[in-house]
Amino acid sequence: MTATAALTTAGGAVRRVRGGATRAPIAERVLVLAGLVALVFVTAFPVVVIALAAFSPQQEVNHWPPRLIPSRLTLDNFAGLVERLPVLQQSGNSLIFAGTVTLLSLALNTLAAYALARMDFRGRGVLLTVLIATMMIPFQALLLPIYQIASSLGWVNTFFGLVVPRAADVAGIFLLRQFMITLPRDLDSAARIDGAGEFRIFWSVILPNTKPALLTMALFNFVGNWNDLLWPLIMTSDSEVRPLTAGLALVTGSATSTAPYGVMMAGALIAVLPLVILYLVVQRRFVEGVAMTGMKG
Repeated sequence: MTATAALTTAGGAVRRVRGGATRAPIAERVLVLAGLVALVFVTAFPVVVIALAAFSPQQEVNHWPPRLIPSRLTLDNFAGLVERLPVLQQSGNSLIFAGTVTLLSLALNTLAAYALARMDFRGRGVLLTVLIATMMIPFQALLLPIYQIASSLGWVNTFFGLVVPRAADVAGIFLLRQFMITLPRDLDSAARIDGAGEFRIFWSVILPNTKPALLTMALFNFVGNWNDLLWPLIMTSDSEVRPLTAGLALVTGSATSTAPYGVMMAGALIAVLPLVILYLVVQRRFVEGVAMTGMKG
C-alpha cells in the first residue's frame, strides 16, 4: 500500500506539473494576443477617425462633444475639397515628387553603398565617418543654405528644386552598405575570375542579392517624401507644383467660420490611401524577396 500510494502521489505531481506547463504557454499567448490587439487598435484608430470624419456632415465633425459614428454618410467634404484645391493635380505632383526621389535615391544610394562596402580604396573609413557624422545635423539647420542654392539656380517652384536636394540620403546609403557587407566576398571573387568588371559585379551579383534592403529603402523613401510637409512648403508657392500635403496644410477656414475639419479629413484620407495600397503591395513582395534570398543560401 505504501508503494502504491507513493506512485499515485508521484503521478499526481507529474500531472500537476504538466498541467502547469501547458497552462503557462496558453496564458502567455493570450497576453501576447491581447497586446497585439491593443497595438492594432491604437494604430488603426486615427485612420478610422479620419475615414469616418471624411464622410460625416460638417456640423457633426465640429460638434462638441465629438461624435465618432456619423448620423448619415455624405460626400460634401470631398466636394468642398475639390472646390478649394486642385486635388488631382497636386496628387500627381506628390507622385512625381516622391516617385522621382525614390528612383534617384535607389540609383545613387546603391552606387555609394557598393563603393563603401565592396571596394577597397584609400580614405574609405574617413569618408564613411564623415557621412555618418552628417546624420547628426538636423535637416532644419540646412534649409536656409539649400534654399539659397536652389534659388540662385532658379529652381524655386520647380520639380528640380523639390527633387534634387532629396535625391540621396546618408541613412539609405548606410542601410544598404550594412546589408552589402554581409554578402560573401567569394561572390565578387568568382565574378572577377569569370572576367566580370566592377559594374557587372554590382549589377549582376550584388543588386539581385540586395532586393530586401532595396525594397525597404524604397518604401521608406516614398512614404517619407509623400508625407513631407516642410520642404514642399518652403520650395513651392505655386499650386501647380505644390504636392498634396502642402496644399492640405493651407486649407483653413475664414475669419468668421471654423476650420473645415471635414474637408481636411477628406484630403487626409485621399493622401493616406495610396500609401496603404503601396504598403500592402510592397509588403507582399518584400516577404517573397526575403524568402527567396534565404533559399539562395
